[in-house]
Amino acid sequence: MEITTKLVSKKLLTPTFICLWIIMFLVEFVKGALIVSILPVYMGDVLKLSAFAIGLSFSLQYIGDNVFRSPAGWFIERVGFRLTMMMGLLLTFVAVFIIAMADKMGMIVLGCALIGVGTAPLWPCVLMGISAVTRENNNFGTAMGVIQISSLGGTGSGPVIINFFVDGSYQPVFWFLLALMGVVVIVSLFLPGKTKQKIDPAALASEDSSIWEGGFRGVLNNVRQSIRHIKENLHVSRLLFPALFLQTFAIGLLTPVITLFVRTELDLSPEAFSALLVTGGGITVIGLIPIGRLVDRYGTKWFLHIGFSLAAVAIGLFAMTRSIPLVWLLVIFIGISYACILPTWDTMISHMLPEGEKGTVWGLFLTVQGSGMVVGPIVSGKLWDMLGPSAPFMASAIVMAVLFFVHVIMSRQKSSLTRV
Repeated sequence: MEITTKLVSKKLLTPTFICLWIIMFLVEFVKGALIVSILPVYMGDVLKLSAFAIGLSFSLQYIGDNVFRSPAGWFIERVGFRLTMMMGLLLTFVAVFIIAMADKMGMIVLGCALIGVGTAPLWPCVLMGISAVTRENNNFGTAMGVIQISSLGGTGSGPVIINFFVDGSYQPVFWFLLALMGVVVIVSLFLPGKTKQKIDPAALASEDSSIWEGGFRGVLNNVRQSIRHIKENLHVSRLLFPALFLQTFAIGLLTPVITLFVRTELDLSPEAFSALLVTGGGITVIGLIPIGRLVDRYGTKWFLHIGFSLAAVAIGLFAMTRSIPLVWLLVIFIGISYACILPTWDTMISHMLPEGEKGTVWGLFLTVQGSGMVVGPIVSGKLWDMLGPSAPFMASAIVMAVLFFVHVIMSRQKSSLTRV
């Protein structure tokens, strides 16, 4: 406890923040267990579904999660923080139940799509919650480091731990995951309700009932008011939107080919590959909170400069080398680079949000950012087939280099505006 309080201020560990940490960890645990360990084997070996059905299910999950982040952010501003999160988590619970009970392709695909839609409010709600609990103490970077640990920890531990529950039948596994989602729903009851933010009534309707007032036409009018408010109050560099896309596109390029590259090109055993992942991921996790605290103290500029440039060099060399000791060193550098990027990127974005529509803008930014993870794997496969195994890694390195220069330009634009 003493070590924890040295790294994380007690002022950050509010009941709301602790609830968000638990929700993030358990939801990512369930998603990681389902998507990585359970569904590919369950759908293929047990239900005998085609590779097309498996691919379609996964695609709809990612698309649902990405597309509905913007509407989720919009709802946070109007129906409240707790209700938006609860609606998403209940839908995720229903989705896991459908998958557990289903034995037909259509129902499995529906369940995966609903998981995407249900988890869409997660990041907008978490980011809004962090913004609220860190406003007084200006420690958003530290909070992001702690939350990223819960996210990465859940995603990584879910597939590993769930394998211990698989013993001939998958039903106990599904009941265990449903129980975890039940805990998540209960925890969400302790979140705060509608935010008491002062918003210009001429720009936005502030009462819960105003969303539905006037029926469908009233909702459309409310959406138009939101768009107008964002256009008038969101002042960001035009380079931000391509940067949001490129930031996850670089990761998406690597996701589908990293395992194949390590096994076929580097000839590493599954155990050695697992050790590489644990090393790189562990270094990232260890660095998140210290770097988050430094970001709160010194700003985001140099940490993103270091993160993008180090990632570009390390990933580029990773594509060219076949030396195993050098591969280990490069994985360490990649872990350090992402420890610099992950808490810092969202902290930078949090400083750009206008008052009044923070939830909507967070959702919009997350949708643009998430589209990189949708497009990246498609491009990655084409590059591998057409130009060879090293091509996706070189492309990812080039994207990181582009992000470095884009961020340099954005930083100079910000400095110029500050001087004016």
